[in-house]
Amino acid sequence: MTEQPPADDVTDADITVGEPKDWAAGVPGVLHSMDPAIKQLGLTRTLKLMTSLNQKGGFDCMSCAWPDPDHRKVAEFCENGAKAVTWEANPVLVPRSFWAEHSVDDLADKTEYWLGMQGRLTEPVWKPAGKDHYEPVSWERAFEIIADKLNGLASPDEASFYTSGRTSNEAAFAYQLFVRAFGTNNLPDCSNMCHESTSLAMAEVVGIGKSTIAYDDFEHTELIIVMGQNPGTNHPRMLTALEDAKKNGAEIVAVNPLPEAGLRRYKNPQRVRGVVGHGTQIADQFLQIRLGGDMALLQALAKRVVLAEQKTPGVVDHAFIEAHTSGYEAFVEHILQVDDDEVVRATGLTIEEIDELAERYLHSERTIITWAMGITQHTKAVDTIKEIINLLLLRGNIGRPGAGASPIRGHSNVQGDRTMGIWEQMPDTFLDALAREFHFEPPREHGVDALKGIHAMRSGDIRFWMGMGGNLVAAISDSQLAEQAFRGTEMTVQVSTKLNRSHAVVGDEALILPTMGRTEIDVQAAGPQFVSVEDTVCSVHGSHGQVPPVAPGLLSEVAIVCELARATLGDRVAVDWQAMRDDYDVIRDHISRVVPGFDDYSRRAGSKEGFVLPNGPRDSRTFATETGKAMLTVNELEHVERPEGTLLLQTLRSHDQYNTTIYSLNDRYRGIKKGRHVVFVNPDDLAELGLSDGEHVDIETVWDDDVERVLRGYRIVAYPSARGCAAAYFPEANVLVPLDSAAKGSNTPVSKAVPVRLTRVAVPAAVE
Repeated sequence: MTEQPPADDVTDADITVGEPKDWAAGVPGVLHSMDPAIKQLGLTRTLKLMTSLNQKGGFDCMSCAWPDPDHRKVAEFCENGAKAVTWEANPVLVPRSFWAEHSVDDLADKTEYWLGMQGRLTEPVWKPAGKDHYEPVSWERAFEIIADKLNGLASPDEASFYTSGRTSNEAAFAYQLFVRAFGTNNLPDCSNMCHESTSLAMAEVVGIGKSTIAYDDFEHTELIIVMGQNPGTNHPRMLTALEDAKKNGAEIVAVNPLPEAGLRRYKNPQRVRGVVGHGTQIADQFLQIRLGGDMALLQALAKRVVLAEQKTPGVVDHAFIEAHTSGYEAFVEHILQVDDDEVVRATGLTIEEIDELAERYLHSERTIITWAMGITQHTKAVDTIKEIINLLLLRGNIGRPGAGASPIRGHSNVQGDRTMGIWEQMPDTFLDALAREFHFEPPREHGVDALKGIHAMRSGDIRFWMGMGGNLVAAISDSQLAEQAFRGTEMTVQVSTKLNRSHAVVGDEALILPTMGRTEIDVQAAGPQFVSVEDTVCSVHGSHGQVPPVAPGLLSEVAIVCELARATLGDRVAVDWQAMRDDYDVIRDHISRVVPGFDDYSRRAGSKEGFVLPNGPRDSRTFATETGKAMLTVNELEHVERPEGTLLLQTLRSHDQYNTTIYSLNDRYRGIKKGRHVVFVNPDDLAELGLSDGEHVDIETVWDDDVERVLRGYRIVAYPSARGCAAAYFPEANVLVPLDSAAKGSNTPVSKAVPVRLTRVAVPAAVE
């Protein structure tokens, strides 16, 4: 962060490209996290925050949902966690004069990096209809403006209420309660764009859309298959769990189109070996799979399990299959028809590589398969995840210590938000409980998800949009069409800590409501409050702010929701919003009677240990599915075709990035400095296309409609990607992902296999 040019002078003119790293973390990880923290926060504030981060009685990191071990280290955080805390707790404030100096059009011309570097938001601002500048308003006036707009809509379904995954359980529950009391289920969230495929697939086949392992299972496993994820950048603390698993004798296999540094070698900066030694080799086998080939690989592995069973009975766990699953015979009949030649074409792998992984799986009695968005953001993502479950079920690898399905969530509380009711399709059991608790009838018709919400804004069916955190304008696919949709609304409202593009691409009217960060002490009428979150292994624990708010007058997310509900609903529903704002225990008491597993919520969440939610597949091998058993399913393989002269492009994050938040213009592990406008391409593909490293190209989507989707003047970086594949940074490359390109069933944007054409162009003037 400190190496970057001033935020108002950011271009790609000075971009440099070096060799990618073959290891992650180590001393550089410490320096790149702590140096900016000390310089920007000061030593005292840094020590206070970093020694409380992810600690029992401290606050939960906002940078990912990776779980905390029972025994914590003094420094229980990673490089990106430290950067997230520094970014949020930085005392630099947006001054009141800023709004007069910068029009909305001016803000729309700025980069995400520039916007985020302007400082913390401190007071509500409003852009009136027909004007191009925000202007400060009081909290009371802000809530009045929003309430008047909402109450003037022809139908509650003309409003949509988005939620970011960093919203706490308490704020999320209050938010969905307000929205449903208002009269709509339009509650899209960030999960729609990341793990919706996981939630849908796992709920159907094992009865719960969450991980079936606990943190300690990593200590007891024999094999970990890591698919479609880059823990070194996206959840670096996972590397410690992988290192510990290796020390206990586990093997690790990485399946990914790119050879990510963190999956090759890890230098743990809290161990001597990681500081002065070679570190730990993470992956025993690396399968550089072609984009979209994961489903074919999984089917090939399952076929080999079935063939091994025919040769040596007992390979398949028949006791488990007979007692706890359905669909085995149909599955076997189908899987034996899988054609190895088609698998090779789909995956880009050799038969020898596939056989090697199959042997590892056959020799392991306890296997964990873990995945992230490299799996979930494909057209056949739902079926691919069902194939993960199929493979695990064959050998009884669910409900056994050291074994199970481990989807890794990105946002820190995206899983908790869904548990609290943030979903446009919550089941009737939840809505019935809500009705009993609050004595009103919630709407039953399903609402819009993130993509459907964009379509509804474009058609005029949604006139009001509100975001509880996040940056949907930048995060959603097909940026050009999405921005047109947002600009066509009558009002947009954003609850935020810092500026982002969603404050610059707005409706006719727009408001920004500044909120406290997770690092900050939240004092309400009943005294200091804490909030709670649910991590990726279903563990719920408290999060306690540690430092005073950066400015007076900031409201918590809970307070904002409760005040907005009071202003909008009046006495239409018998909900004591003031009591919930004054004391978050009141919210938790409501949750304990609405959401299963949250009995005695306040006491258990407030304890240093927290608690783990019940999980049928993990705890008792019980499965709340249509058949009452885990379901082996038949899924038809579809080969992802690559039109001649094109590449399949995936979007990804740089190392100095958290979702759409850009901490710097560097990507240390991939060798990129001072720029982001690059496209990574295999050297053999460049030769085939007649292009060269360092040239500049326009990247254009090949899609069957009349919309031009193009990124102009991107620098080619020759990179060891899988053949036929390319990569570019999110969110800039979102413009290339068609709005109608979505995963079947889950409606998640297909951001990991976009057919694109590269066209050589002259060197852009900015970099001559």
